[in-house]
Amino acid sequence: MKKLHIFNPEHDIALASNLANFTAPHAGRQLRADLGFLPVLWANEGDVVLVDNVEYAEKEWRNVQRRISRSLGPGHCNSNFVRFGTYTNAPREVLSSIPQEEVGISVWGWDKALKAQLKRRGVTDSLLPTDAQLENIRQLSHRRTAAWLLPQLQSSYTVGEAFECREASEVESLLAKYGQVVMKAPWSSSGRGLRFLSVEQTPFSMQAGWFNNVIARQGSVMVEPLYHKVKDFGMEFHADSMGQIRFEGLSLFHTVNGAYVGNILATESAKRNLISRYIPVEWVDDVQQEICRVLNLKGYEGPFGIDMMIVASNDGCLLHPCIEINLRRTMGHVALSLMPDDDELVRVMRIELNDHYKLKINKL
Repeated sequence: MKKLHIFNPEHDIALASNLANFTAPHAGRQLRADLGFLPVLWANEGDVVLVDNVEYAEKEWRNVQRRISRSLGPGHCNSNFVRFGTYTNAPREVLSSIPQEEVGISVWGWDKALKAQLKRRGVTDSLLPTDAQLENIRQLSHRRTAAWLLPQLQSSYTVGEAFECREASEVESLLAKYGQVVMKAPWSSSGRGLRFLSVEQTPFSMQAGWFNNVIARQGSVMVEPLYHKVKDFGMEFHADSMGQIRFEGLSLFHTVNGAYVGNILATESAKRNLISRYIPVEWVDDVQQEICRVLNLKGYEGPFGIDMMIVASNDGCLLHPCIEINLRRTMGHVALSLMPDDDELVRVMRIELNDHYKLKINKL
């Protein structure tokens, strides 16, 4: 099956807006324009990657190929058989030349806005998710899904609680209980939609306006105890049409105030060794197996990731097994597409902004 690939990093914000006629913020539009070539990393022969500007995408992909070859070896640059096409023309060209039963669409994440964009460009309903499927994806993307999964993963070596609140009194009660909490909007993008509260320094009254705004727009706020983070990491998965969950690999990444900064590029063995400096990798294996056993995504098919973290405790470190579920492709999946073959080869993948967003790969 040939596929049209789309990088739509504004997906999380589009989910929050829940509008077909959604206009992404400038940063989201620029990220999509600058890094639209990314799906070439996982596309197959004969596929088409839709981009804003074919000439720019081809130039940037050649630049990235050179960086990848220098950092990881030439074997990681085998995607020249994938072609680029613009949103304006490529959908019609591809769909007119290939029987529709032989065409699929692979996106970063599905939302109302993307469906509307593709319909305007001639993509037929048979190739697009229904409105009911989109609503299902949106509801599963609500942070309450992570709150539901979290208790299923609890054991003697894990921590983590999450509460859905609709009243200010509920938040104040949780703040009094834990001393420090983080409020999270149910739908929000990386690093956004978070507010930190502290009994001593940042009482609820200082964020009451934000709380009320989120309640008005999204209906509730998720509240969690604040932990002393030692290390970010995650697990990447794929859900098939039968509801089976397949583990794809580990993701070691770095965030600042919840915003994504970069990923470690390393073999699975090397990533496991890095994690073992803090906690036994058997904990990670047990959680991964339990996720595949208990998680039911009710019709969602495609890639997704679960963010986790290692936290400090009085007796060492513990595992928080489910900070959030990203029901879409993630930068962790991108990192897996660039996994080195050598256990000794460890690199850092970053998205850097200097006039344009660039994919950078550097030594650790």
